[in-house]
Amino acid sequence: MSGIERFSPRERRVLAVCLAAGFTSLLDQSVLNIAVPALRDALSADASQLQWIVAGYSLAFGVALVPGGRLGDVHGRKPFFLAGMALFAVAGVLSSCAQDAWLVVAARLVQGLGAGLVNAQVIGTIQDVFTGAARARALGMYAVTAGLATALGPPVGGALIAAAGAEPGWRLAVLLNVPFALATLVAAVRFLPRPRPGNAEAGLDLPGVALFAGLTVLIMLPFIRSTGYLAYGAGATALAAALVLQQRGRARSGRRPLVHPALTRSAPYALGTTVAMAQFGASLAGGMVLAVFLQGELGLSAMTAALVMLPQALGMGATSTFAWRVVRRYGEHRVITSGLALSALALLSGGLSTLYVPAGPLPWVLAVCQLCAGAATGFTVAPTQAQVLRHAPAEAAGVAGGLLQMSQRMAAAVCISAVSGLYLHASGPAADLAGMRRAFWHASLACTAIVTAGLLVSVLNRRRTTAPAQPQVPLAPPQGKELTP
Repeated sequence: MSGIERFSPRERRVLAVCLAAGFTSLLDQSVLNIAVPALRDALSADASQLQWIVAGYSLAFGVALVPGGRLGDVHGRKPFFLAGMALFAVAGVLSSCAQDAWLVVAARLVQGLGAGLVNAQVIGTIQDVFTGAARARALGMYAVTAGLATALGPPVGGALIAAAGAEPGWRLAVLLNVPFALATLVAAVRFLPRPRPGNAEAGLDLPGVALFAGLTVLIMLPFIRSTGYLAYGAGATALAAALVLQQRGRARSGRRPLVHPALTRSAPYALGTTVAMAQFGASLAGGMVLAVFLQGELGLSAMTAALVMLPQALGMGATSTFAWRVVRRYGEHRVITSGLALSALALLSGGLSTLYVPAGPLPWVLAVCQLCAGAATGFTVAPTQAQVLRHAPAEAAGVAGGLLQMSQRMAAAVCISAVSGLYLHASGPAADLAGMRRAFWHASLACTAIVTAGLLVSVLNRRRTTAPAQPQVPLAPPQGKELTP
């Protein structure tokens, strides 16, 4: 398929299911961000519980991604997509009915596991079904869907809270994802490709799965708890060494390791993943702090705060629709690097505006900065994903996508914890508005530094990418791949 051809009817149906899954999980996250203040007041949640509610989802999401990707690679993606989406919907209902903040935490952890299992299959399915320019277009549409979900979540959640009040409002907001999850589940049953029988010789590599899951927890947990960095770091180092030895031993014995050797040897894959981590982590951390600043420090309602944040998602969705055309003309590296530079400039401008712009026009200025940040993100997300996944062999498409998303979720947990901690520490319980503005400036500087680091890695990646990418084939090998419906 050439870059200007349309998708076939089968490709459109499969892509629609993948986009619906992404929309559902991202809508859930964006709605929750705007509902956090109402949830906190209704359940008397403390700071630790709020961190677990927000970041625990990312922790469970990250734990499920790589094992979920391997399960899809070996046994086919459809059964695990269905199981994950069903788990996601059930956990959403439980979360909306919780009467205690720790019950919300538990439900969010389960929901994160379901979302991780689903999204591992989404990226793997796009890898299986689409190739070349068509894959870049599909990933671009996935980014547009992300922008739409992020755009709709805050205003819809804010409207529910404003109309129903804080107590029923946050519950309705949390429950909002369930109808979308059920609709996606029905569509997936009908349209997702049927899996071939699994290849017993490939194996799941259970020891590798256990080590990888433990490593993910040990890396992310201290940033969620904001304590125990040294102890968790030592444990993570030991598990990482054990995982490397186990994977090498499994490869030497002729069995397929959890992480495909081509991924560990690919510098473009590693550097591109690092760029994606920086962009994703800074974006989520900046959005979280902005939501708190607008409602807590400027005194805006949930609905008004959502409208200030809306241009970011709209800008991302708008530029994502034609990012693939810009890439075809100027090349991935130039587009990604330019997008990261614009993102850093937008974050820096937003922070500076809080220092010098009066309270009246400040929300309008922040909305413009959000629009620029969103436009930059739209030029970065899909090209980065396409660039990274192009260096993954077809038989490890699920694991490659899982590793990419898991790395981004790790970055989200680390950045949200670090940046929100910096903001709360700098503002303090007795700070005046000027002190809160300085705190937001410090948080914006931190996010700018993260994006700038990603920009430098992107420049390095451009210089290092000299070897040809792994060949991609339109049809997957026998084990764990899909048949047309």
